[in-house]
Amino acid sequence: MASESREASTAPETKSIGSDDYSLSRVPRDKRFGFWSMLLQWLAQSGSISQFTLGATIGVGMTFGDAFLAFTLGAVILEIVIFAIGLAGMREGLATPMLTRWVGFGRNGSALVSFVIAVSLVGWFGVQNTIFGNSVSALVGGPSWMWCVAAGVAITALVIFGFRWMALFAKIVTPLFFGMVAWSVITTLNDHSLGDLISSPPPGEAIPLAVAATAIAGGYMTGAIVSPEMTRYNRKGSHVFVQSASSMILSEYIVGMVGVLLGHLVKSSEVSHIVLSTSGAFGVIVVLMSTAKINDWNLYGSSLGVVNFFQVVFGRRLHRGVVTVALGVAGTLLSAVGIMTHFTEFLSLLGVMIPPIGGIVVAEYWVVKRMRRPLDETREAETLPATSPTWVPMSLAIWLVAFCVGKFYDGGIPALNSLATAFLLYCALGLLGWIRPYGTSTLDDDAHTPATAAPVTTPAGAA
Repeated sequence: MASESREASTAPETKSIGSDDYSLSRVPRDKRFGFWSMLLQWLAQSGSISQFTLGATIGVGMTFGDAFLAFTLGAVILEIVIFAIGLAGMREGLATPMLTRWVGFGRNGSALVSFVIAVSLVGWFGVQNTIFGNSVSALVGGPSWMWCVAAGVAITALVIFGFRWMALFAKIVTPLFFGMVAWSVITTLNDHSLGDLISSPPPGEAIPLAVAATAIAGGYMTGAIVSPEMTRYNRKGSHVFVQSASSMILSEYIVGMVGVLLGHLVKSSEVSHIVLSTSGAFGVIVVLMSTAKINDWNLYGSSLGVVNFFQVVFGRRLHRGVVTVALGVAGTLLSAVGIMTHFTEFLSLLGVMIPPIGGIVVAEYWVVKRMRRPLDETREAETLPATSPTWVPMSLAIWLVAFCVGKFYDGGIPALNSLATAFLLYCALGLLGWIRPYGTSTLDDDAHTPATAAPVTTPAGAA
């Protein structure tokens, strides 16, 4: 089998639809993107009508000053998580599912990580697609399923061709979206006193600071955990920090706080119509494009998780473009018939399962460093380590404990609680030497994977 896999590694890759986008390998340094291209990708994640709605929801129950504090708390938490995990992804050129093979979970554990991430992200792809279809249907007419199909097809077509086309699309959509939103908001607020809106009391029932921070930080925590899907295309660690921080500033302090002002103005969280109704058909088109630009990352991240899962569990190398088509069709059809909205509670449950993954990754990569040495030794050659741990049972136990804390402990921010629990437990047990990998897997075990392996210099899992 070893000789067969080595022959496969030298054979030309079978042509398939779209781009595989280094789904099971490091992103080469010469294939990474410059600062401005990546910055637009990050800023595009801030261009969401739902973020205005979140700001308005918080504004209905908080003063402007308290809302500013809540957004600050949420932004700081998210930026710390994004930078710690995203920097690891940038250094290694690996997405989260592959990174976890050598950082905390081992080969088989990474399959569980991939499954949870894939199901969660494709589920939210369908849910957001449903919300979009219903919103556009209510605004301009037509059956919601038609708009679900239109959005689903557009997003799937974009994601099939991978990161390069997603980056190009961001260059088009991001300036259009924020230009349109700025015009709509300025037009709406032009006849009102900004000072009066800032000093006005909350028009609705008071929202505690912890609840608001939970909505802000918890709502995007899954995106923070899978940030390596994007940062593996970065060239420098400083770029990761500046770009992600810029996205936080735009998303929380500008979009979110404008939403707070709009909530004070209309005394309701229903503010999306302000942007859409003042922009006409052009606004609908731009919102469709911006929805695609945000939701594409759900589908993209899910496709990477499925590719890793199938390779580990079934020994099959699936092309990411083909996986994207299958996931996109499934998510689109389920959203069109209205099924996805019934799964939001289940998806929220998965959302509590994902933050501990980030806690374990950060703890292993930056503090314990028990399993990452093979990555260090192969980084310059841009190859994958020839071996990885097979199982890390203690990591799975920590994952379970952290999930229970996030799910059943009522205080604080659930997503942050589970992440912090996983981080602290892994650090403590890892530094005590209680986290040990069991078994060693080689890339030759993945017989259908045309990945380039480095020679074995350090056994995977060696301290």
